[in-house]
Amino acid sequence: MLASRLLKRAPLKGARTLSSLSTNTSTVSPTLLAQSRRRVDEANSKASDQVGDALARRWLSAAGAAGSDTDRETIVRLLYSLASRREVSRYLQIFSSATHFAVLKVGGAILTHELESLTLSLNFLHRVGLYPVVVHGMGDKLNARLEADGIVPDYIDGIRITDARTLSHARRVFLSENLKLVSALEALGTRARPITTGVFTAEYLDQPRYGFVGRVTEVDKEPIEASIRAGALPILTSLAETREGQILNVNADVATAELAKVLEPLKIVYLSEKGGLYHGVTKEKLSLINLDEEYDALMKESWVKYGTKLKLREIKELLDHLPRSSSVAIISPDNLQKELFTDSGAGTLLRRGYKLYKHGSIEAVGQDRLRKVLAERDDEVTSKRKSVAEVLSNLEKTQFTIYGDEPFDCVAVVTHPDGETPVMTKFLPSSNGVLNAVTDNVFDAIKKDYKKLFWTAKADDENKAWHFERADGSFTRNGNSLFYYGVQDAGEVEKVVKEFEKSGRVERAFLPISYTSSKGTVPSSGTIASSFTRSFSTSTRPSLSSKAASTTTPRSTRSFSTTPSVFASSPAKRVALIGARGYTGSNLVNLFNSHPSIDLTHVSSRELAGQRLEGYDKANVTYQNLGIEDIKKLEASGEVDAWVMALPNGVCQPFVEAIDGVKGGKSVIVDLSADYRFDDKWTYGLPELYSREALRTSKRVSNPGCFSTNTQLLLAPLLPYLSASPSVFAISGYSGAGTKSGKEPKVTPESLGGAVRPYSLTDHIHEREAGYHLSSRLDHRATIAKEDFNVAFMPNVAPWFQGIISTVSAPLNKELRASEVVELFEQMYEKEKLVKVVKGIPEIKDISGKHGVRLGGFQVHSSGKRVVAVGVLDNLLKGAATQCLQNLNIALGLDEYAGIDLDF
Repeated sequence: MLASRLLKRAPLKGARTLSSLSTNTSTVSPTLLAQSRRRVDEANSKASDQVGDALARRWLSAAGAAGSDTDRETIVRLLYSLASRREVSRYLQIFSSATHFAVLKVGGAILTHELESLTLSLNFLHRVGLYPVVVHGMGDKLNARLEADGIVPDYIDGIRITDARTLSHARRVFLSENLKLVSALEALGTRARPITTGVFTAEYLDQPRYGFVGRVTEVDKEPIEASIRAGALPILTSLAETREGQILNVNADVATAELAKVLEPLKIVYLSEKGGLYHGVTKEKLSLINLDEEYDALMKESWVKYGTKLKLREIKELLDHLPRSSSVAIISPDNLQKELFTDSGAGTLLRRGYKLYKHGSIEAVGQDRLRKVLAERDDEVTSKRKSVAEVLSNLEKTQFTIYGDEPFDCVAVVTHPDGETPVMTKFLPSSNGVLNAVTDNVFDAIKKDYKKLFWTAKADDENKAWHFERADGSFTRNGNSLFYYGVQDAGEVEKVVKEFEKSGRVERAFLPISYTSSKGTVPSSGTIASSFTRSFSTSTRPSLSSKAASTTTPRSTRSFSTTPSVFASSPAKRVALIGARGYTGSNLVNLFNSHPSIDLTHVSSRELAGQRLEGYDKANVTYQNLGIEDIKKLEASGEVDAWVMALPNGVCQPFVEAIDGVKGGKSVIVDLSADYRFDDKWTYGLPELYSREALRTSKRVSNPGCFSTNTQLLLAPLLPYLSASPSVFAISGYSGAGTKSGKEPKVTPESLGGAVRPYSLTDHIHEREAGYHLSSRLDHRATIAKEDFNVAFMPNVAPWFQGIISTVSAPLNKELRASEVVELFEQMYEKEKLVKVVKGIPEIKDISGKHGVRLGGFQVHSSGKRVVAVGVLDNLLKGAATQCLQNLNIALGLDEYAGIDLDF
């Protein structure tokens, strides 16, 4: 298991190593070499697994017996033996932030034959702070007990007939098996709570026909969530009760499905001895099933029948009830960590996914969408070696096919001129595409169309293990890797590479240097065989050396520049600003004026109509008084790529409805008012905390409020540790009160008399906004229920012009040190370019006129149970205009920070 993966870093003593096979590769055929390596890999793997499993058992058992609270970081480091640090961290973050991480269905056979593997896996998850909900069955234990009592088990349509005597035995077996699993977990130091009844309410399925068999009608999740709040794994039987209190037997698979429909977990895991679903003809394990794409065809296969067909139908029905983010995994207990924390997985993953497409023209795919993907993900474009226009122009000079899925989570391009070897020139997945294995679906679609294929990737590609796993051979030189499948003869590889050298279809940097001498000669096939030092990989993770290299590669940084960026090769995006007369509108005009890829083409203000727009030098723009009909015409003509609504609360709706009512309209709307911040059909635009992926595909974005932005950024890292609702005391400069007549402030320093004025001390709109959105991030670690969560907010206005300072006081459910609080903030915002975590107390002077947020002043009460933190931001910039530009950049497919000065 996990420790065994650590041992794979070096072969066991006495084993034949790979280097011993490679001393004279020039005389060994690639096929024989690959077979030999595979045998050695398998031998090393098997031997190290045996020793490793023993070490893992001893390590976890000793930790549990000693009652030690094993350092979570140490366990996480063990996970790094399964996959890269990036993979493990990504899954831990996703699972930890989910309201419910996973529901596990455990068959009775697992409890009988693989109890140790199961409990070690559950113990491991518990120690990293994850709480799967476990539902177990009875397996053959019930039949053995019935036969011992002289009762012959009987079934109708696969459903066990349960009379009174059978039910009595079933109840005893359930309680016995439940106690066995709970006891085994507690022996390892894992808290577990037996929940044998009280979750499932049922009615008789068909009493005359099946007896005491139930159909689940209600699920009470409170006992489960109470267990998790108490830090214990909930261990459930599938026994149900009628409203009158009669116990009924429910199939464990059925109970698991009904429970999942209520909890909506990210993962539904069926643990089985087989460890997955297998192809009925080839007998190979099915790694991934994309139901939207494959279900109908799969159900028509001759080998899909009986139990397999029933299982697929039940899983399809279950996933149709759940969010697309949910998936089902069928896996053995000892491979549970690998399935959960690696991209490659170990069992069979079933997900709804999306239907795939393939097109032979850019127009069929959608040029704008393709341009956006290239601009965001293509290394040639992001490194500025080529523009998007150059990539598309080169593509149209040859025959090609574009593959992908409907939401563009993975896009691939294969060029295939007549009579030449196909080359996958682009493979561009999003992080979501990697996470949900869309990459596998797209690659499998390509593999169906081409018996052989070549492609390239950088050696430091974070998904390089994925490439190695799908290649029959590869060559790496100077950080560039060439992969291929479907070619087994070294002579043919030599011939293909020579073709690439002549045609230029593959960059020279990716070709073996021995193939391309200065005279254009090609070495003998023996030299070629020795060039390919890795013809086959049985490992789904990168080698230790490559992993280390990837973690030490310097991260590219993006700084502010007024010079045109890579996106300037595309036509500038045209933006219309509605309500441009106030402080926020003025700041937006300044930002657009220096933006390399956005042109402000229309500004609307009733009071200023006919006047020239000051502060905008790119073009001569005049204020207009745009009415509903004017907006409809502009939208219908396609003259505007995005609308920014800088209007007071309650005014925006008619304008939005006008744009929505235009058939074929494609523009983006960013609304700065509060009108749509609680509308789930709109994307809430706080990129540092909520989904950037959603923003990339969204056409309707609600911009957060200034106080709310500061509050949420201050509280987000503390959410798992809250014991009750927090309080926030905040002070804003008087510009936050807005203007009258275009330029005059509603509140003046003179009217404040140099003092601070409290206002709207209850039910402030930003109070409700912060509580509403933060509650979606609460998970089981917080001891406050989502429905009880709110923010006690006390706003004030001060005699300085711009800038907000907020002080949070948050009660904790566990003792924390100030250094631990700082670490929480640093971890959450490590990669955020507009958030800085500072040691001291941030001040208004540090942030006024700047685009970012500073968080600091972390102090913990002597009890360790209350933390105080301070945040500052400019209410007109990151609290409004800068955040609007962030959202606009993302939604328009531009660099998120284009036009934003990152120096603050």
